[in-house]
Amino acid sequence: MGPTGAGKSRLSIDLATRFFNNAEIINSDKMQVYRGLGITTNKITMQEQLGVPHHFLGEFDPIKSVVKPHDFRKLASETISDIISRRGLPLVVGGSNSFIYSLITKRFDPQSDVFNGPDPDPVSSELRYKCCFIWVDVCLPVLNQYLSKRVDEMLDSGMLEELAEFFGSGEHLTVNRSGLGQAIGVPEFEGYFTTVEEDVVRQVEVYNDAVRRIKDNTCQLAKRQVGKILRLKDAGWDLKRIDATEAFREVMTADSGGGRVAEIWEKQVVEASVKIVKQFLEE
Repeated sequence: MGPTGAGKSRLSIDLATRFFNNAEIINSDKMQVYRGLGITTNKITMQEQLGVPHHFLGEFDPIKSVVKPHDFRKLASETISDIISRRGLPLVVGGSNSFIYSLITKRFDPQSDVFNGPDPDPVSSELRYKCCFIWVDVCLPVLNQYLSKRVDEMLDSGMLEELAEFFGSGEHLTVNRSGLGQAIGVPEFEGYFTTVEEDVVRQVEVYNDAVRRIKDNTCQLAKRQVGKILRLKDAGWDLKRIDATEAFREVMTADSGGGRVAEIWEKQVVEASVKIVKQFLEE
């Protein structure tokens, strides 16, 4: 668990490839469950997966109905049962806490909302699985700085071209607005791709505004996600917090070498997580 950009996918691959070889990953990011927009939704690439089986990663048609929390509960629980029947270790990985809550809580009411609104419903502390919760956390000021950098890197990696094809093909008119159509990057860039700007200066302004809004909205998403995690923790969920701040601070250091980042990540995030999971499995 953890906010967007905190390194959940990286940690899951570290655990699955080096310590728990029978692990299979269940994606619980509600934008990454849909096909398409791999860069925009920051899906882990096939190369980065290192052969670890992934479930619900780009599996659902974005044109059809939205994958709701109760849908995820049913599908993910069936997958967990299948993994366990093969003596595998299911790792649920993603930042959508509504998906995680729907899957884990013993009595889930699709009509309830424990996270949003002025008077959210009470969080249930009755869980239907014995879980080991790893909360990868990064100090928000550092994370916000990193998220801004990550948006620039996504644009450099082809996000703009991906969105150009998405809007140019008319796919933005067919995807469900409550599903993939909500992915950060789609609404922000819609005006840039659907409005003809003959003034080059104005076109640049529209582009820069879209990028700024993507960065702002990504940081706001991270803040909301942390708030939801704290709500679960306050309700008694036994979340094991792993502080990855120092590794991210090192990433943001201009003259920092990758070796130093990897060293900090290994010691403070991977080793700490392995210890927690091994203790959990031995209980």
